[in-house]
Amino acid sequence: MDEEAPLVVEQSQTQTLNHKRDVHILSWAFLLIFLAYGAAQNLESTINTEADLGTISLGILYSSFTFFSIVASSIVRVLGSKNALILGTTGYWLFIAANLKPTWYTMVPASLYLGFAASIIWVGQGTYLTSTARSHANDYNVHEGTVIGHFNGEFWGMFASHQFVGNLLSLALLRDEAGGSTSGTTLLFLVFLCSMTLGTILMCFLNKRDSKKEGLQEPSISFYSSVVSLSKAVITPLYDVRLLLIIPLIAYSGLQQAFVWAEFTKFIVQPVLGEAGVGGSMAVYGAFDALCSIAVGRFTSGLSSITIIVCGGAFLQTIIFLWLLLGYSASSGVLSIIYPLLIAAILGIGDGVLNTQLSALLAMLFKNDTEGAFAQLKLWQSASIAVVFFISPFITLQTMLVVMLAAVFIAVAGFLFLTLKVEKAFSS
Repeated sequence: MDEEAPLVVEQSQTQTLNHKRDVHILSWAFLLIFLAYGAAQNLESTINTEADLGTISLGILYSSFTFFSIVASSIVRVLGSKNALILGTTGYWLFIAANLKPTWYTMVPASLYLGFAASIIWVGQGTYLTSTARSHANDYNVHEGTVIGHFNGEFWGMFASHQFVGNLLSLALLRDEAGGSTSGTTLLFLVFLCSMTLGTILMCFLNKRDSKKEGLQEPSISFYSSVVSLSKAVITPLYDVRLLLIIPLIAYSGLQQAFVWAEFTKFIVQPVLGEAGVGGSMAVYGAFDALCSIAVGRFTSGLSSITIIVCGGAFLQTIIFLWLLLGYSASSGVLSIIYPLLIAAILGIGDGVLNTQLSALLAMLFKNDTEGAFAQLKLWQSASIAVVFFISPFITLQTMLVVMLAAVFIAVAGFLFLTLKVEKAFSS
């Protein structure tokens, strides 16, 4: 027995290392894929301006994302989280390829398909990362909430850095020409395609997680059973008052992202720094988003820490919205550069807070239906993002800022009610 003991320890250490390895691979794969997509998305409203092709394409994309989020959890249960992740990458690849020749005939179909691909890749990501964290906690016999916080911090920190890397590429390769045109877009999107291809290949090296722990469906399930299961997956979570109180915060997280992509870049950055400057400002946004995600992930251990962190991030973004609404004006000289970058940094901090804390919160509260919880996350996020992209061409920046302020107050009020009242009842 003594001779076998080292083998048992060695096996346990290998399992632990594999869990961390999968988090590293998942984080790097998403970085390579989204450094391309994120930078392209930031540029859509400024480079594909004919008949608002870029903005409307994004509206179609997130409408499709919203629709397919309804069925995403069922699809991920059938495919498994790893297969869903790999299939999901194809939509992002096709969307970037469509931007090499942006027309209504290329962008609209690519946007529709990306909505489907995005829904399953994000439900797959939440399911895979949570399963990995729980396995790590069980093998190491450590607090599950702490591991979930750390793993989410690492993932979202790496993910958020896609804004920094991708937008630096935009800054380096795009050139503003005379007459308001921009050169270098073809080279930029070719580089993006190469990055996405590497990310897809890297995704294939993930270990498959335990299908029983992920709750995957058996292939022999009848059509009727599948429909019933789908209805339950969509409707049943909405009977949980905890989710109903989190939905406003989820929707706000989507609104603030869309605000940055559609409004901030168009009305605050481009008039002062030009289209090439969009890349620079979004690189700052991504850098602070990444640093904040890593930092707050280390401090996430339970509902109390999540509450404090979320309120802090919401407060910072509220200050920015009030400044833009009441006191901001385009400056000259050095301040014309500093102000947009400062705003980008603070908005990035708020986004890092929401990404890490929402994922950790759902993983902690909805252990028995991880896929359903993350499907609801992407459903409400994508719906709110779609709304912004569709209404953006028709409303002013001031109107959007009023909407953002109302949304953040409602979101924080619902979240505080959850933490102070409802969760105590569920925990008792």
